[in-house]
Formats: sequence, C-alpha cells, structure tokens
Amino acid sequence: MTQENKELLLKDLCARLPYNCRVFYEYVDDLDKKTYGYSLTLNTWCIDELCANKAIIKPYLRPLSSMTEEEEQIVRWFKSDILTQGVGAIDLYMNRYIEWLDSRHFDWRTDGNGKTLIENGLALEAPEGMYKIE
Repeated sequence: MTQENKELLLKDLCARLPYNCRVFYEYVDDLDKKTYGYSLTLNTWCIDELCANKAIIKPYLRPLSSMTEEEEQIVRWFKSDILTQGVGAIDLYMNRYIEWLDSRHFDWRTDGNGKTLIENGLALEAPEGMYKIE
C-alpha cells in the first residue's frame, strides 16, 4: 500500500469511527506465521494496528450506486441547499452532507485520480443488508 493510499484510508476510517462501520481485519500471527482475518466493528484499536503496520484493514462500504430512492432524494435536498444558501451556510450544509454519507457507509472519498476506496482495493463492497437503513 502506498503512503498516499494509507493516508486516504486512515482519514476515511477516522471519520467513520462514530458510525459503527464494519471492517475486514487481517493480521499475521508472529508465533505460527499464519494470517488471520475476520470482520469486526471499527474501533481505535484497529486504526492503531493499521498505523503500526501490524494489520490490513478494509472497511465494508456501500457504492453510491446502491442508494435507495429515499437516499437519492436526501442527496438532492443537500445539493439544493448547498447551491442556494449563502456562502456562510455552505460549510454547514457540506459538513452535514459528509456526515450523512459517512453515517450511511457510502464509498464517496476519492484519491487524486477520482477513484474511490473500493476502486483502489482499500475497501470492500458491503453485502446487501449489512447495514440496516433506517
């Protein structure tokens, strides 16, 4: 993993901490040289292990194409508010929009080439039904 990809992944994981994001966690047991992998809910311990290069962590994310009609309507509302509100309100609405995307586990962050985490192999596509949408 390149340093740029690791930084992108770390930024994404830190932003998702409050939202019970599921991750695939993989590490090598130094005693018997076996690789173990399993799914768990993201926590600060996972991030510490990734930073120390002791683990590979891939969040399970939803592609933007998996949005429901209701979610698409919410996106239209956010975009409309961002475009029509005064300059002072843009930051507020953008922050709310980003928090909403993260809380719904969407794969929206991109690298410098416009590729998402899933497209870069830094995240896994969440199986349907992994995250209950309320």
